[in-house]
Amino acid sequence: MMTIEIIQGDITKLHVDIIVNAANTSLLGGGGVDGAIHREGGPEILEDCRKIRNRQGSCAVGEAVVTTAGNLSAAYVIHTVGPKWNNGVSNEAEKLENCYINSLKLAEELGVKSIAFPNISTGIYGYPKQAAAEIAVKVVKEYSSSLLDRVVFVCFDEANFTLYQKLLE
Repeated sequence: MMTIEIIQGDITKLHVDIIVNAANTSLLGGGGVDGAIHREGGPEILEDCRKIRNRQGSCAVGEAVVTTAGNLSAAYVIHTVGPKWNNGVSNEAEKLENCYINSLKLAEELGVKSIAFPNISTGIYGYPKQAAAEIAVKVVKEYSSSLLDRVVFVCFDEANFTLYQKLLE
């Protein structure tokens, strides 16, 4: 039985097996949660990201790749690239769903029990928070896992925290 939790706070401080990073296609770090994970996790994460880039190039929107977690308390970081909001005309919903699905599949392949998600695409990428929260909750609730027993949505801001609370009541 998978439990779903919501907390407001800093995803880099969480004690889970996997922390999901809302990355950009370059995988080389950025602002927001991406910058925080790279800062707190240290240079090993960036080093792993460079190896992935050398092997496959960039990471496509909706896809997910895994690296070490460096100095974080997690075992791994899954980097997934959310869509930039384009008024819903560029299959953004499907791409955002894929971020969650591909991250969950990768977590299962790694054999872990717990995973934490940030609010993917709702920062600089401009995805409407309500729509993004609905997709995240729907995908996680519908995902059937025999391994994962804990999914945590980590909301950086009050607005997202309140949305997730209402959706999970």
